[in-house]
Amino acid sequence: MYYLLSSTRYDHYLLSLDWNRDDDGPSPFFLLPYHYDRLVDASRQHKWDRATTSLSYSSLKSSCLQAVNSYSSDDENPTAFRIRITISQMGEVSVSATPLSAFISDPTAASLFNSLSETSCNNPVVSLRLDSEATPTSIFTTTKTTQRSLYDQARIRAAIPPLSPTEDVLLFNESNLVMETSIFNVAFHRSSVWLTPAASTGCLPGVLRRWLLTQGRICEDAEHILTKDSLMDGEWVLLFNGVQGCRLGRVILSP
Repeated sequence: MYYLLSSTRYDHYLLSLDWNRDDDGPSPFFLLPYHYDRLVDASRQHKWDRATTSLSYSSLKSSCLQAVNSYSSDDENPTAFRIRITISQMGEVSVSATPLSAFISDPTAASLFNSLSETSCNNPVVSLRLDSEATPTSIFTTTKTTQRSLYDQARIRAAIPPLSPTEDVLLFNESNLVMETSIFNVAFHRSSVWLTPAASTGCLPGVLRRWLLTQGRICEDAEHILTKDSLMDGEWVLLFNGVQGCRLGRVILSP
């Protein structure tokens, strides 16, 4: 048994960013309408009719708020949480909240830098190793679910600890096209633009990837030039997901 999965973020800082809104106005949830759209689309792809018809944005947001408000601790009063949402085949929604360090600046800022350096974002740079095997594409790569064995196996092959915040593995498909990492969508600096693998590679169409494309900050690799053989040792990579925002990584091709 598996569940549809989406992970977002609750953060008071997001209320100060005019672009992070829903119909109620500024939102403390990171791109939650995009997460909702992705969950509905995934339920359709998996042919989970009950889940498709039962999901509503208002009920999803209410469940997320309840998870935040239900958190209690005698030791801290967090203002930011990782929000993990799962949906069952019958449309049952489960949400959990785990404390995070709050944002201190716009989490998409790294996507605006053309002159790249380690100072381009507040987070440590992520070391990226190329997987040693191709990842077969399927509905479990194009939708996000709790079936994560493909990504776990890639991290094991790259000898990356499960919870390492500064290491990740770059995946490629059977056609040697770069897809993503085990937890981030990616973009590479090509011809003065950030180029992200096309959805046709079998990568996950992430929520922040969608937003960055809409804003024109990244472009899709329509010509499929992002092959594993095109990667350069030490080159910068823009990483992004719906919890951490944008980060920078560097490719490590040496053994």
